[in-house]
Amino acid sequence: MSVLTPREIVEELDKYIIGQREAKVKVAIALRNRWRRQQLPADLRDEVAPKNIIMIGPTGVGKTEIARRLSRLADAPFVKVEASKFTEVGYVGRDCESMIRELTEIGVNLVREEMKKEVEGLARSNAERRLLDLLLPRQPAGPEKVFRPRDPHAGDEGPAVPAPHDAGEAKTREMLLRKLRAGELEDREVELDIRESSGMPMMQVFSSAGLEEMGLNLQEMFGKLTPQRTKRRKVLIREARRLLEHEELQELIDMEVVIPKAVERVENAGIVFLDEIDKIASRGAPSHGPDVSREGVQRDILPIVEGSTVITKYGPVRTDHILFIAAGAFHMTKVSDLIPELQGRFPIRVELDNLGAAEFGRILREPKNSLIKQYEALLDTEGVRVVFEEDAIDLIAGTAQRVNEASENIGARRLHTVMEYLLEIISFEAPERGGEEFRVDPAYVRQRLADIAESEDLTRYVL
Repeated sequence: MSVLTPREIVEELDKYIIGQREAKVKVAIALRNRWRRQQLPADLRDEVAPKNIIMIGPTGVGKTEIARRLSRLADAPFVKVEASKFTEVGYVGRDCESMIRELTEIGVNLVREEMKKEVEGLARSNAERRLLDLLLPRQPAGPEKVFRPRDPHAGDEGPAVPAPHDAGEAKTREMLLRKLRAGELEDREVELDIRESSGMPMMQVFSSAGLEEMGLNLQEMFGKLTPQRTKRRKVLIREARRLLEHEELQELIDMEVVIPKAVERVENAGIVFLDEIDKIASRGAPSHGPDVSREGVQRDILPIVEGSTVITKYGPVRTDHILFIAAGAFHMTKVSDLIPELQGRFPIRVELDNLGAAEFGRILREPKNSLIKQYEALLDTEGVRVVFEEDAIDLIAGTAQRVNEASENIGARRLHTVMEYLLEIISFEAPERGGEEFRVDPAYVRQRLADIAESEDLTRYVL
């Protein structure tokens, strides 16, 4: 659980997301409240419900990015689902409980990866020992006397005396271990018994029809009933090390410890991001036709958001304290078009601001993962150094704003299209221009983006 203060959370979000101060403050408080709840006495802790958030704003303003970065800061299980993908009348989609099953699977993988890091050293050591046994099999001990009750001289010998070759064998193993760690034996072949995964093709066919949504992993269940088969193969040391380390990790990780820990983390720190929630809102008209099915999806989501128990293959998972963050553009509908019960479960609402040329300029310059830094790094792999002048960046931002105003407003995503069009020739010729420096100045931007800026049919060039 994150111990960052709300101010520190906002500062971390500022490194990747430009603007949207109000939304950042609200999600920072919601995340900090999760930590505060854990400090309460047990009887009061269960009474504190999460304050779910609904973010309203057009596409490309940072709704998804805020939720995704928030989950990374909290080191919490996070899943993004689209509300429009759930089952509606007239076709078969996903059932709403599948979001919790998916969240639990992510939580199990998260805890498993943490435990892998704890036992990596031991797994590597065990794999090295097994590799040494493959390179230099241990010599069998000398013949031992078998105890026979009628023979008074059988089985009464003292401790076994080490064979003369034991000291030499130990030195040889030590020498091989040094070479193994130094990477001198990577291209040597060894014979290795590799476990085969039991193939269940018919179960895979059923799985694609939606059987996985039942929460019962039948393939895994039948796999445990069939005996584990092994196949002897010749592999290089480098491949054998990877296979053996993987096997040792599986042996060292106790799923009886992983699963309860993961379920506890999902229940108390899990975050579900419900995108496109406006697509399941009715349009203010009496419920008929497609609106009935939209309301049906809302009513299926409602008990999960309210707090219920969902059966997963890892056991029951309670949703009472999972944080739900919903988002939607709400162009054709309003938040008030959602059913009242669902509205009440999202008490915090925040409207995100539209982005203009000033914000686009900051997006291109400031974030750690800004588009300019990405393109500079990509072309640097070809030996081409690209330098963006400040005035050129402002021109790119202004062009993106004009295109958004004249056609569909897709927010910051427009920058991807404009930048790709701008650097298309450089990207194409980069392999032949290694060692060169290329300056993106205002003249070049005007030349490349002239068609976009002047054409009436902007969509012909940009999306």
